Amino acid sequence: MKIGVPKETQARETRVAITPTIVKQLKAKGFEIIVESGAGDGSFFSDGDYQQAGAIIGAKANAYDCDVVAKVNPPTVDEAKHLKSGSTLISLLFAATNPDVVKALAEQGVNAFSLDAIPRTSLAQSMDVLSSQANLAGYKAVLLGGAEMGKIFPMLMTSAGTIKPSTVVIFGAGVAGLQAIATAKRLGANVWVSDIRPETKEQVQSLGGKFIEVEGDDSVDMAGGYVTNVSPEFLKKQQEVVTAKVAEADLVITTALIPGRKAPLLITDEMLGKMKPGAVIVHGVSARWKCGWKQTERNQFAGGVTIIGEAKPPCHAFMNASELFSPKTYRTSFFT
Repeated sequence: MKIGVPKETQARETRVAITPTIVKQLKAKGFEIIVESGAGDGSFFSDGDYQQAGAIIGAKANAYDCDVVAKVNPPTVDEAKHLKSGSTLISLLFAATNPDVVKALAEQGVNAFSLDAIPRTSLAQSMDVLSSQANLAGYKAVLLGGAEMGKIFPMLMTSAGTIKPSTVVIFGAGVAGLQAIATAKRLGANVWVSDIRPETKEQVQSLGGKFIEVEGDDSVDMAGGYVTNVSPEFLKKQQEVVTAKVAEADLVITTALIPGRKAPLLITDEMLGKMKPGAVIVHGVSARWKCGWKQTERNQFAGGVTIIGEAKPPCHAFMNASELFSPKTYRTSFFT
């Protein structure tokens, strides 16, 4: 069986679906691996590294003309048409928000394993891509924000004077949010966390964060550990409660996400206007905006606030991101 590894084409993507280490393991199992030239460059895996591991280096067409094609991101509609009928695609797919891609794959007769749809349970943990990438996203979001802040995170007391600790507000206490809490606390910040799931309070506090209490709402629906539906009334109530904390924050990180749906609106223009000059907002995990201004992947400035629209925080830890993504592809390949 041939497994193809095309080079990722999305802007600023540095990850690769299969690393040389996993190529060696797949070769030992009898697979033939064809890697598009330059596919690993973003993670500093050279064509020579892949050849040494036993892969064949070829053109894009060669990587797509395989029984199994492994990618990180969903293919474009055009890329889907390059997959041969009867082949299998293993990648993130986000089917609910990419109907055109799903339709193209179906018309092409391609079987698809959507890695983002694999349940985040103990049983499926060995194939859980989202958690591994979200961990990196939460960690990097704090560092990206810290690099733009005009102050340090911890309290500093010296004979020359005292510096107060920074205040960090984090939206969402999922995998990315919890890692962001842990990272900000290790750096010495005061951390406040907002999440509409009351059961996350204990997790937040166990990491040293302070939970922002919001009165419950019967309209909050849960499934598989995710929030699947939230009423506009509850979101308004949440905004009112957290606005005071956001106004005091030096760094705000948004991680909340509803799979298969547009990311929730967490920071409005009104809240932005109450933030102090020099504060920083980092949008992590989701490529969708969670605020009321124009989408971009570059820094914006509004009223002295720096807004970092980072669609792919894991790509800043490209080596670890690829190393954690690749084993999931490896294990999924045995189901094809």
